[in-house]
Amino acid sequence: MKEKQVIEVENLTKMFGDFKAVDSISFQVKEGEIFGFLGANGAGKTTAMKMLIGISAPTSGKATIAGYDVYENAEDIKKNIGYMSQKFALYDDLTVKENIVFYGGIYGLKRKIIKEKTAQLIEELDLHEVKNQLVASLPLGWKQKLAFSVALIHNPKIIFLDEPTGGVDPITRRQFWEMIYKTANNGTTVFVTTHYMDEAEYCDRVSIMVNGKIEALDTPKKLKEQFQVDSMNDVFLKLARG
Repeated sequence: MKEKQVIEVENLTKMFGDFKAVDSISFQVKEGEIFGFLGANGAGKTTAMKMLIGISAPTSGKATIAGYDVYENAEDIKKNIGYMSQKFALYDDLTVKENIVFYGGIYGLKRKIIKEKTAQLIEELDLHEVKNQLVASLPLGWKQKLAFSVALIHNPKIIFLDEPTGGVDPITRRQFWEMIYKTANNGTTVFVTTHYMDEAEYCDRVSIMVNGKIEALDTPKKLKEQFQVDSMNDVFLKLARG
């Protein structure tokens, strides 16, 4: 049986004036896959992701996300994906509970479902003691776990995570990746950008961007074999140095 591709990208390009921020990238991501989208700051990762999630129009090329065209169905894409940005997608001046309810409403869930999901998330994340506290008062790691869970509240087919573990301690990073594994095991595709090369080892497949182009794409194991190195960090260094 042919595996279902939920992201299909062909020669996707983004120009800013004469500058080519994303240079004719092509790849596919299958259902339930953890796909790592790696590169140094300025490599074009975030620009590419913005096109895929329907908030920036490509200059040229093709892409379908969960079956929707990035040119014609941007609003449908937004309804069928989850997104967690580098700058947390939570409101500091709302409580934990209010944030969950607010996002349930944004994603168009019915009140009864929002009530059920709110209770479920508070239970799963063990937030009983802080559910009525302002999000601003939470530790960074808790904020990230909550932001991730809120981005999944409407059961999207794909979740896009833009450097989700930036700035947190190693234990919280590990816990966050356990949440990612659980999500993928439930059939949701996880598309994650990171500049932590050790996190590339946790992905099913990895693409590495350099100067707007995808210079490598495969499983971490095969990339290490291809470049004859022991770590993904060494793969990245070889590519970055040309």
